[in-house]
Amino acid sequence: MPIPFIIGAAAAIAAAGGLAAGGYGAKKMYDSNKTMEQARSIHDDSVRSMEAQHKSTCMMMDEVGRYELTVMKSFRRFSDLIEQIHNRPDFKKISRNDAAIPAHSLEDLKEASVGAAVLLGALGGAGLGAAGGIAASGATTAAVMALGTAGTGTAISALSGAAATNATLALLGGGTLAAGGGGVALGTALLGASTLGIGLLVGGAIFALSGSKLSEKADEAMKQARECERQAAAACARLKDIEKTGELFYQDLRHVDTVYTRHLESLDNVISVQGKTDWNDFTPEEQRMTENTVLLVHLLYSMCKVELTVADPGDSSVKVANRRAVGAMKAKVSEAMQQL
Repeated sequence: MPIPFIIGAAAAIAAAGGLAAGGYGAKKMYDSNKTMEQARSIHDDSVRSMEAQHKSTCMMMDEVGRYELTVMKSFRRFSDLIEQIHNRPDFKKISRNDAAIPAHSLEDLKEASVGAAVLLGALGGAGLGAAGGIAASGATTAAVMALGTAGTGTAISALSGAAATNATLALLGGGTLAAGGGGVALGTALLGASTLGIGLLVGGAIFALSGSKLSEKADEAMKQARECERQAAAACARLKDIEKTGELFYQDLRHVDTVYTRHLESLDNVISVQGKTDWNDFTPEEQRMTENTVLLVHLLYSMCKVELTVADPGDSSVKVANRRAVGAMKAKVSEAMQQL
């Protein structure tokens, strides 16, 4: 075979081989890009679902927290009315067929009322989840804490505006940073995603890689995206459980508060409108109504002490719904309302 034909044939074979290799490389690049896009889609969908559930849960918990504080704020009105009644009995000894409702002093109720008012004012400048964080950790405890002092030594109740907001949230976070506490950041992040088990989210940089290592990077991206999907699903389940538990508690709280409000209005009518301030002048029905009002306010105080979330027994850094405490309180509410 003449040399030119041999060279031409070799060149043709080489060219064919180059095309084949190029075709394989192009397919590998295409497959890698497709895998990368799928990984990105899985990751983005996981993050969106988690963010949506997180927002929904925080909104529900915020509603519970604000309602609890509003209920406790009304305790001051109750205390003022009770203190006007002379010769009143020791209401701590009142019971309704062994209904287990702990009694609290008027001073306890006043402190909770003042603290709740401080918190309601402070929450005006707080973001999503702050009021829910109060409900999660026990609104009564938070209200009493709000009577503490800011890092400067100034009583929080004497502050206003942003100063009151920051001081209150810092206190809820375990104290100021200077005092070794978590500061405002912790106070506003009680329901944050960081406490709900989301540790691995695929960074955007991995999706921008190209070149010879694209294939292995695409596989790594998919692996991380699947892990993100798993963690997001678990977090959404916990968040949904917290939301559902909070909603059930909220329904009971509103029910008790509605009955309490009616009783409180009746008591106000007897004292402020009829002018009765001596227990001996109260009719048997009015005495019974007053005793029931006392029971209801103590029940509400106890309800607002419930922590709606607790640390996961398997991971103390993760928050889960406190279904046991909410269920126990629901039983107590049912029993007490039947005895009124």
